[in-house]
Amino acid sequence: MKIGYCRISTKGQSFHLQEDALRAEGCERVFRDIASGAKSSRPGLDEMLAQLRPGDVIVVYKLDRLGRSLRHLVDLINNLSERQVGLKSLNDPVDTTTAQGRLITNVFASIAEFERDLIRERTRAGLMAARARGRNGGRPVGLGKEAEAITIAAEALYKQNSLSAQQIADKLSISKTTLYKYLRHRGVEIGSYNNKQKVMSERG
Repeated sequence: MKIGYCRISTKGQSFHLQEDALRAEGCERVFRDIASGAKSSRPGLDEMLAQLRPGDVIVVYKLDRLGRSLRHLVDLINNLSERQVGLKSLNDPVDTTTAQGRLITNVFASIAEFERDLIRERTRAGLMAARARGRNGGRPVGLGKEAEAITIAAEALYKQNSLSAQQIADKLSISKTTLYKYLRHRGVEIGSYNNKQKVMSERG
């Protein structure tokens, strides 16, 4: 069964856009929440999770409607996977019922792990710098691992051929120039996406 979930941040907003898209996707039930992105209390989400059965697929309009944070989203996807429940986002390249979709979720998990490691490294480096200088504070370490995680996500999204380079850059919060730099770092052939899209459009 396809089950929809939609969330709005305030009562002044409307569920119509999300719910219409979920119904068009074939969702038989739709759960709703009115809550800000960071708010932990979501009765609709909790009720939906409690009623899921193996083989069900959760459908959302966008991933940011579901997870409070990247870490929360990854944990939720892992939990759904263990329960044999799929997840599909209508406006993101995520569909855990397909091989490509599972690849992207694994990328998200890698980024979340890097993020957790960075927090530990920054805390440790900050304490060491503070002791060395005889005061609190200190400059955190560089972002090498964070950048490396983003290059992995960039490569996966680029090779999927479902988003333009600018859309990928926007999703990763980097410039298109930085995106191409990361792709070259991963040994990805620049321009392969545009060529494939051109061939596909000509065939259409």
